[in-house]
Amino acid sequence: MSADDIIHQSTRLRIMAVLNTLERREALEFTRLKAMIETTDGNLGAHLDTLAKAGYVEIEKLFVGRRPQTRVKATTVGRRAFRSHIAFLRKIIDQAQATQRRK
Repeated sequence: MSADDIIHQSTRLRIMAVLNTLERREALEFTRLKAMIETTDGNLGAHLDTLAKAGYVEIEKLFVGRRPQTRVKATTVGRRAFRSHIAFLRKIIDQAQATQRRK
């Protein structure tokens, strides 16, 4: 078990954490995701591109009326990678706590 360098970056970790709270097929609108993780359009867009290239998220661009809308959802691969990364982090925390108890 090792860290996932793609997810490990703090903004991408927050993105994946939010997306993993949704149902498997549910997508989140870009502006709502941006507000939830408190970042800028450009920053979110760049991190979503990285996650999409890794196959961790799917990005859907559509029009609602005449307005563009971007929706994002975690893929099965992305959900699996997120769970694995969280397990890795938990292991580090558990080891640190065990070391503290032995002192």
